[in-house]
Amino acid sequence: MNRKNWIGIGLAFLVLFIILLLPNPDSLPLVGQRVLAVLTFAVVLWVTEAVPYPVSAVMIISWLAILVGLSPTIEDPTIMYGTKEALGMAIGGFSSTAVGLVAGALFLAAAMEITGLHKRIALFIMSKIGTKPNRLVMGTITVSFVLALFVPSATARAGTIIPILLGIVAAFGLTKQSKLAALLVITAVQSISIWNVGIKTAAAQNMVALGFMQSEFGMDVAWGKWFMYAAPWSILMSVMLFFVMTKLIKPEETNLAGGDSIQSQLQALGKMKPNEWRLISISVALLFLWSTEGIFHPLDSTTVTIIAVAIMLLPKVGIFTWKEVQAKIPWGTLVVFATGISLGMVLLSTEAATWLSSNTFEAMGLAGMSIVAIVAILALFNILIHLGFASATSLASALIPIVIALVTGMESTSFNGPGLVLIMQFVISFGFLLPVNAPQNMLAYGTETFTAKQLLKSGIPITVIGYLFIILFSATYWQWVGLL
Repeated sequence: MNRKNWIGIGLAFLVLFIILLLPNPDSLPLVGQRVLAVLTFAVVLWVTEAVPYPVSAVMIISWLAILVGLSPTIEDPTIMYGTKEALGMAIGGFSSTAVGLVAGALFLAAAMEITGLHKRIALFIMSKIGTKPNRLVMGTITVSFVLALFVPSATARAGTIIPILLGIVAAFGLTKQSKLAALLVITAVQSISIWNVGIKTAAAQNMVALGFMQSEFGMDVAWGKWFMYAAPWSILMSVMLFFVMTKLIKPEETNLAGGDSIQSQLQALGKMKPNEWRLISISVALLFLWSTEGIFHPLDSTTVTIIAVAIMLLPKVGIFTWKEVQAKIPWGTLVVFATGISLGMVLLSTEAATWLSSNTFEAMGLAGMSIVAIVAILALFNILIHLGFASATSLASALIPIVIALVTGMESTSFNGPGLVLIMQFVISFGFLLPVNAPQNMLAYGTETFTAKQLLKSGIPITVIGYLFIILFSATYWQWVGLL
């Protein structure tokens, strides 16, 4: 552990104890103040990346169990919560169905990796697009969309498409430092972030918001409804991404050798294997069941995903054995995800989120503004604070409970409160600006195909356009379809 890590840990503990020692405001229960101290502690750890995310999750659970457990209850200040009940609150997120969906998604991503089907899909699409730079950009965006339907992990999608793009660049006789490499790899990561918004199962952070909404509003958003709300935004953003990238980076003159590279890589995979055919059948069935949830059947997204995992684990007819797949599942991701939901639920149940909302957003006079103005201000705030977060899941864990508290505290007769929460979750996927803003950005940055300055140069117009589209959709389409 280096000096920077120790500084981050020391700063996290410092802000924790400072908030604990501050006078408790009359409008905030003591337990709420202590939970805010834990939230600040968590945010400092997340922003500084002083410890790995799973380690931060264990530390957060420990602090919640101790500080909430030794606090008086809101209902009766003469009674303590007790560490047993507090620990139950601290790990409450592990029982969320959203965690089950993320777990199922990780198994599906592992199945794609084990069979190599995701690579076959990407190569097949690229082989049909063509080898001119503009067509390669179009193909990269198309692959990002198609993989988002079947590979519910942004990092896994980046890990699939980037090596293929680098292979194409090499086939043209160009280096990783070429403009073509920068053009294609930046397009890939920006497109992945765009479709994290458009598809419910494309990113884990989407499940964070849904977990909070299910807990607070008793509602879920079906896969098809999410797609109806967000996909038009992502489609327009994909078109804008094409024009931004092709105007921004002019690649070198290339020959047609790249097409031979794609075909040779595709041929090297050989014929479709039986487990690939089975995975295609399962994936297509999953996509159908997700998209028709509440229309043709009563099964929710989590249930059908868990059933798919059970089928994939069956002997003979499945995709993998438990021994094969368990090593490929990032279990720490599930721990971080569930802990984030727990922290948000505790923020809401102890009135900490409500107090924070009333002293930030409500103090700005948002309650008296139009819904479009509220969206504009909250989205801008969301984009700015994302600059400090390397994890969209962590950002959602910190911000979405505060937005929920704002919504529940307002007279939301003129708009749909949960819809506002969902739109803020869309904005949380805006990881366009810096390498550290998203795991897929960091993975791509590690290939040394582009500089942080190049990513920022492309990310600024994409972020501005995306922000303006959020406002436009809030004033028109999302009101027409009943989201707001």
